[in-house]
Amino acid sequence: MSTYTLNLRVFWPLLTCVLAALLLLHHLALRSPTPKADGCPDQDLNSVSVVKYVVVLALCSFLLRYCASLPGDGKRSLGKALSEGHGRARRELLEEHYEKQVRLSPHVLGHSKAHVAKLVSELVRVGRVDVPPESSLAFRGDYVQLGSSYEEHKVGTPDCFDILVPLRLPRGLKLDTAIHAKQQGGPPLYTLDTPRRSQWTRSHRTFAEGFLRLHVTAGVHRLSPDCVSRWFYSAAQRCLTAIRYPFEQRCSLSLSLCEEQHVKLHLMPHSDYVCCHISMAVRLIPALPLGDHAFLVPASDGQDLWTVYFPKQEQRLLGWLKGKLPPSSCHLKALQLLKEVRDLGGQTLDNEAREEWKTVLSSFALKTAWLRLLLATPAEAWEERHLVARLEDLLRSLRESLQGCTLKHLFLGGDTGLLPESFILPKLVKESVPSNLWESFSQTSLELVSARLVYTWAHLHRLIRLGRPQRSILGRGLHCKHIESESKQL
Repeated sequence: MSTYTLNLRVFWPLLTCVLAALLLLHHLALRSPTPKADGCPDQDLNSVSVVKYVVVLALCSFLLRYCASLPGDGKRSLGKALSEGHGRARRELLEEHYEKQVRLSPHVLGHSKAHVAKLVSELVRVGRVDVPPESSLAFRGDYVQLGSSYEEHKVGTPDCFDILVPLRLPRGLKLDTAIHAKQQGGPPLYTLDTPRRSQWTRSHRTFAEGFLRLHVTAGVHRLSPDCVSRWFYSAAQRCLTAIRYPFEQRCSLSLSLCEEQHVKLHLMPHSDYVCCHISMAVRLIPALPLGDHAFLVPASDGQDLWTVYFPKQEQRLLGWLKGKLPPSSCHLKALQLLKEVRDLGGQTLDNEAREEWKTVLSSFALKTAWLRLLLATPAEAWEERHLVARLEDLLRSLRESLQGCTLKHLFLGGDTGLLPESFILPKLVKESVPSNLWESFSQTSLELVSARLVYTWAHLHRLIRLGRPQRSILGRGLHCKHIESESKQL
């Protein structure tokens, strides 16, 4: 997007001419001739007045031309002052909007996490089996928290949580993990195949018919993500039925199967349960351990493919970064505001354009760009006073990546020197081809998103006025003394 630059060689002479014209008009309009005693006007007095104006204009012209001729910093001093004033105004705008719309209340977050943990702990405990099943899947008995609510960069209200639920395979079942050869961009996809001529599938026909699909061309049976997701939904429903009674005295519970083959648990608190009265959705994701704390989860492409998650590695990396950053770091705040800029930029688009906008600038893509900048920037640069500068760095790096049509996966991008040496990834993942998160998008689409991102930042004040109404800090209009005290302290 082109930017207009002021031509000082034209500006100062033009300004001098305008001022001269204004002064002459002022002189002619307000200074009428003063008659002498004999009735003739005092021409000498008028001439002296005009000479004074000419002298003043000459001095102003000389001063302005001198300022324009100064080299380097002297020439840019006025622009720098205006830029600093604009930066302060933008900082105030962001801070005000952050408090009204973006900030995550520690009180609400703590309550929500506690209630979700209590419910999910009971649910996986009921589904746990100590001995691997003979011809079915089973819950391992634990769960892994992941996502923005647990990492504390969720925008607004903590009303959505992501939970990985590890599963146990039947006894004796061995599956070979292989990278899918026909994937189109994005993170690598995998298949889980039984060994050729496996005797296990012949002796366990119930499991083979319920969970495996025969691929004639490959000559193997593959574990089907669709079948696993349907079993997982039924198993979660049974477990929820077993624990429903004590929880439904405090909240309403329901379960649904999403299009992405994930199970969503809906929690609607009653008036005496969560003081903030927030309805929450918990996305339960079936996961198969891959080794080294990585997991395979069902891919959403409708084929017998799995995608890889690194929840433990991400948690360790965030903890490692937090230990390096200053106590008053703005890194989480910058990511929250980046997401808000994304949301504001898409609010005036039509449905199709908005969907593409949010798909390209997905939360995972924004988080990846944010982590890359964190790893490449000195820790002291993330102090609170540098918030606007770091947010502009994030937007700049995103724009450069969009123009280059490349955003490398943090763990699968092939950057050997980016991550600390202590981070361990599964061998199969290390051997995979470097992953570009935007490989499946056309160059035209990414360029349009880049231009829209620049426009959004330039017109942020207008988009904020057009944006969502101020959220109620009371959730559903019911009072919470803890949140009210938080608001008074801000």
